[in-house]
Amino acid sequence: MNNDKKQKQAEETLHKLVKDIDNHPHDYRTYYDLSAFLIQLKSYTQAEELLMKALGLFANQSKKAKNVLTYGLGNVYYSAGEFEKAIQQFQQVTNKNLQSDAYVMLAQSYMGQKNYKKALVFLLTAQETAKQEPSINLLIGQCLIALGDFKQAKGYYDLVLKSNPHNGEANFNQGLIAMVLGEPFEGYFKNAEKYDKLYFDKEQGKLSDIEKFIQIRKEKQDK
Repeated sequence: MNNDKKQKQAEETLHKLVKDIDNHPHDYRTYYDLSAFLIQLKSYTQAEELLMKALGLFANQSKKAKNVLTYGLGNVYYSAGEFEKAIQQFQQVTNKNLQSDAYVMLAQSYMGQKNYKKALVFLLTAQETAKQEPSINLLIGQCLIALGDFKQAKGYYDLVLKSNPHNGEANFNQGLIAMVLGEPFEGYFKNAEKYDKLYFDKEQGKLSDIEKFIQIRKEKQDK
C-alpha cells in the first residue's frame, strides 16, 4: 500500500472514530478506541489529552470506565517511552478482566527500565491465569536471559515452541541459549531466519556478544 493510500485510510479511520464520539458522547469506549488509534499514529500528546478528558467525564460514573481509561493512559505513556508514568497508571488498574493485561504492561514498562527482576514478578503473576500464553512466556524468557538464567529461560521458550514451532523470536533465543549451554544450536537459527527474517537480522548482533561471553567463560575455566 502506497503512502497516499495509507494516509487517506488513516484520515478516514480518524474521522470515523471522532464521529463515534460525537454520536455516542456518553460511551467511554469511543474515547478509548480513538486513543488507541492515536497511539498507532504516534500522536501521544493528543491521546493523553483525550484520555484525561474522558477520565474527567467518566471516572466517577463507573469503575469499569475508570479502569479501561486508566489502562489506556498507561498504554500512551508506555508507547511514548515514559515508563515511570506508565507504571503509575497500570498500578491503578483493579478490574479483573484487565488485570492480567495490566500486569503484562507493568512488566514491559519495568523491562523498558531494564528492571528485569520486577518485570519477572509481574509476568509470573500474569502467567498464573494464562500458562500457555506464548506472548507471556516469550517475555519471561527475555527477562531470564537478561538475568543470566539460561536454563530456566530454555523451559519457557520450549513452551512457546511447543504451541508454535514457527515462532522466529523463540527459535532465535533458544538458539542463543543452546550456544551458551553448549548444545546444538544451528537448527534454531535456521528456523529463526526462515520464520522471521526481520527479527533474525535485527538481533544478529547478539550472536557475537554470546560468542564473546562463551570465550571469556572458556578462558576462565582453562585457567
